[in-house]
Amino acid sequence: MGCCCGVLLVWGVVLVWGVVAVGCCCGVLLVWGVVVVGCYGVLLLWGVVVGCCWCGVLLVWGVVGVGCYYGVGSGPPWGRGAQCGLSRRCSLAMDDLRLHYRFLSWRRRIREIREVRAVRYQERAKHVLVDGDTLSYHGDSGEVGCYVAPRPLTRDNNYFEVSIVDSGVRGAIAVGLVPQHYSLEHPPGWLPGSVAYHADDGKLYSGRAKGRQFGTKCSSGDRIGCGIERVSFEVQTAQVFFTKNGKRVGCSAMPLSPEGLFPAVGLHSLGEEVRLHLRAALEDDSAMMVDSHEEEWGRLHDVRACGTLLEYVGKGKSIVDVGLAQARRPLSTRSHYFEVEIVDPGEKCYIALGLARKDYPKNRHPGWSRGSVAYHADDGKIFHGSGVGDPFGPRCYKGDTMGCGIMFPRDYSLDSEGDSDEPCDTALPARRLRNFTYVSPEDEEEEEEEEEEEDEGGGTEQERSGTKVVVFFTRNGQIIGKKEARVPPGGYFPTVGMLSSGEKHVGMPPPCWLGSLFCLSPTCLLPQPLGEGGTLFCPQPPPLLLSLFC
Repeated sequence: MGCCCGVLLVWGVVLVWGVVAVGCCCGVLLVWGVVVVGCYGVLLLWGVVVGCCWCGVLLVWGVVGVGCYYGVGSGPPWGRGAQCGLSRRCSLAMDDLRLHYRFLSWRRRIREIREVRAVRYQERAKHVLVDGDTLSYHGDSGEVGCYVAPRPLTRDNNYFEVSIVDSGVRGAIAVGLVPQHYSLEHPPGWLPGSVAYHADDGKLYSGRAKGRQFGTKCSSGDRIGCGIERVSFEVQTAQVFFTKNGKRVGCSAMPLSPEGLFPAVGLHSLGEEVRLHLRAALEDDSAMMVDSHEEEWGRLHDVRACGTLLEYVGKGKSIVDVGLAQARRPLSTRSHYFEVEIVDPGEKCYIALGLARKDYPKNRHPGWSRGSVAYHADDGKIFHGSGVGDPFGPRCYKGDTMGCGIMFPRDYSLDSEGDSDEPCDTALPARRLRNFTYVSPEDEEEEEEEEEEEDEGGGTEQERSGTKVVVFFTRNGQIIGKKEARVPPGGYFPTVGMLSSGEKHVGMPPPCWLGSLFCLSPTCLLPQPLGEGGTLFCPQPPPLLLSLFC
């Protein structure tokens, strides 16, 4: 009995467990079914909403399209006026929208242009107090004051002046031109791309902190002017000239940047005060211009003269394509030196500077044929009547200044020494002139020892019997060597040869101007007594000319 009761009890428990399990499963399935059915209902509702939206959009689109079609074309007669009105209103609305966007774009562009102009055409100053057109130093003595004008010089406004009201303690006033973004930490002329005339020492600073002698010092009451030759704006090479009290002092060449060159003033000591005239006018523009027209040159072959700028325009493919520029008058005791500055060396820097006879071949470099002597920049050799040169000096590059002159003997004379504009082709040994540009006693002793020797090479008897002189060459103001030569009939004419595309250099004015230019600094050119007996001696070129023609 006991066993049976136990078995029944177990089966009863199992039965109850089965009933509970079946009930739970049925309940879970029922709930899941309800949830699933609800989700499907939501999906069904979402589909209905989406379908209605798309139908509405398509319906509206179709109405608009049909209206536009019938508004443009010849649709059915009914409702044509309403459809045309709707089309016009839509078109006008679109035009208004486009016009609005264009207006906004224009306003934004105008604002950008004004911002750029405000930054570009804005004067800059540091340690300088600007009061109208008056500039005064406002800083410690050790600080550089610099002012840069808001606008560059142009062809129509190519000159400005600075009047020194008070030179202050040291008179360290600089006037010149600088690029647009010039650093105000340095005075004008100290950094590349700038040039300035300094009043305290009369030196010209061109892109470096070391200046060269240029003019006289300036003080209170003086006017310093600076300008650019108008012809420079055509060749993109600035020929900058300076004036003092309306009189021309000299010029210098430098590249002309696309942004232009801006007037600048430097002040560097207490009490300095100047008055700036940005639209000053030259007192006598025609008299101050170095007028270098082609008719003033004796010959120009494959060389174009633009102001004092000479530019090679030949082919530059072979040695017969030499470009030659020869001055109209020869060197003499009145004008015994000239120089050129290499602005652009071209491809090969085939530039030769020297002296040649008047009828020198136009397609030969100076120095290659008889009756000539020249210093060549590409190899630093000297050529004297021969196609083979001798080592002479260093090579010359962009920015270098090459010069050439003659040390005449005491008894030298030539018809071209007179005041006539036409040079003479014969030497006159009968007339004796006492000259201040002749060789030193040591050179004369050497000449006396060598007068008994005959010159090497060919040449006519007349050439071999010409007056013996000493031709000297300079580089950046320093004499690099001398060469003895005999002056051909008619004299030695300054000659420049070029043979490489793109070559440009600023040369001397033709010798017909040298006499007037000498008057700028008489102390450099008048005879200077040395010792007793009134002996005159000037072994080197005048320091004014070394700076005047570069």
